Amino acid sequence: MNFRLSHKIWVTILSVLLWVVVAITAIMGGTTTALALEYNKEILIEADFSGRDLTDSSFTKANLRQSNFSNANLSGVSFFAANLESANLEGANLTNATLDSARFIKANLTNALLEGAFAASAKFDGAIVDGADFTDVLLRQDEQKKLCKVAKGTNPTTGRDTRDTLFCP
Repeated sequence: MNFRLSHKIWVTILSVLLWVVVAITAIMGGTTTALALEYNKEILIEADFSGRDLTDSSFTKANLRQSNFSNANLSGVSFFAANLESANLEGANLTNATLDSARFIKANLTNALLEGAFAASAKFDGAIVDGADFTDVLLRQDEQKKLCKVAKGTNPTTGRDTRDTLFCP
C-alpha cells in the first residue's frame, strides 16, 4: 500500500513537471500559437490590435471604427458585416479573410495583403489602398472600379502592383 501511494505521488509530480517544461519551452522557444478569438457583435471603437496574431479570429458584425490593426496577422479572420470605418490596417495580413459586407470606408489599407480574401459586398469608399495586394480577391465590379480610381503603388511583401492585382484598365 505504501508503494502504491508513493508511486501515485511520483506520477503526479512528473506530470506537473512535464507540463511546466512544455509551458517554458513554448514561452522561451518563441513559439506563439495564435488562439482564434471571438469578438462577434462587440463594440471595439478605437481598439488597438496592432502587431497581434489574430489568425482565424472572428469579428462578425463588430464595430471596429477607428481601430488599429496595423501590421497584424489577420489571416483567415472573419470581418463579416463589420464596421471598419477609418480603421488602420496598414501592413496587415488579410489573406483568405472573410470581408463580405464589411465597411472599409476611409480605412487605411496601405501595403495590406488581401490575397484570396472574400470581399463581395464590402464597401471601400475613400479607402487608402496604396501598395495593397488584391490578388484573387472577390470584389463587386462597382467597388473594383472605385478602387482602381485611387489604386497605386507596389506591395512590399509580394512585389505586386496594386493596379495589376485589381485588374485595373
